Amino acid sequence: MTEELVHERRGAVAVLRLNRPDARNALTATLLRSLGAAVLAVEADAAVRAVVLTGTGDRAFCAGMDLRSFAAGEGPALADDDEARAFFRLLDGEVRVPVVGAANGAAVAGGFELLLGCDVIVASDAAKFGLPEVTRGLFPAGGGTMLGTRIPLGIALEMTLTGDPITAGRAAALGLVNLVVPPDQVLESAVALAERIAANGPLALTAIKELVRLGVADAARARERQREWQEVVFSSEDAREGALAFIEKRPPVWRGR
Repeated sequence: MTEELVHERRGAVAVLRLNRPDARNALTATLLRSLGAAVLAVEADAAVRAVVLTGTGDRAFCAGMDLRSFAAGEGPALADDDEARAFFRLLDGEVRVPVVGAANGAAVAGGFELLLGCDVIVASDAAKFGLPEVTRGLFPAGGGTMLGTRIPLGIALEMTLTGDPITAGRAAALGLVNLVVPPDQVLESAVALAERIAANGPLALTAIKELVRLGVADAARARERQREWQEVVFSSEDAREGALAFIEKRPPVWRGR
C-alpha cells in the first residue's frame, strides 16, 4: 500500500510530501494523523531545524478534504489525542520549527488552509489558491475565515464569499506567497529557503516564530512573551556562540540552548 505521507531528510531539513496524487493529495483521516505524527517526530528531533511541506505531482499541493469520503460519511474527524493536536498545531502555524510550504500545484479549501499554516511559501507559477467551501454549502473551518488577518479584508471576503481562486501571481502581490517559480523549481527552491532558515540559531528561530505570529493576533501578549523570551535567548549558549563565531569569522555551531 502506498504511503499517504512520504518523509525525506535533507540535512537539517525534513521534507514531508502529501502522496495521494490520484486524489489531488486530498486529506483523509489517515493522512491527517500521519501529518500529526510527523510533526511530533520533527519536534522530538533536535537535528531538524526546518520543515518543507509539499505534495506529489504538479496538479495539486492539496485539494482539501476528500469530498468522496465526506459524502460517504467518512469525514476527516480526529480523536482528541497527541497526533490530532499536533496536526491542528500545524494548521494553526504552531509547530516549533519553521515550516516552508512548497505549493507544487493548486491549494484549495483545506489544502489552502494547510498552506496558510506554513510560515513562508514557495509556489509554482501554475498554482492557484482558493477557498471554495461556500460553493458546496460549507465554510472554511480550518482557519480560512481568518484570512483577513493576512490580506486586506475586502480581498479575504471576495475569496471566501465567491469561492473563486486566485493565481500565484496575485497571491504573491497580496503577500500570501513569498516566491513564485516554475513548477520544476518549486521543491528545490523551498528546500534552499528552508536551509537558509535552518542555518540560524534554533532557539532564536523558535522565539521569532512565536513572537511574530503572536504580534499579529495579540500585541500585548507578544510584548509580554518577548520579555520572557529575551531572558532565555540572550543568556543562551547559542547567543554566546553567535557572538564568538562572528568575532572568529567562522560559521556558528548551534546547540539549541
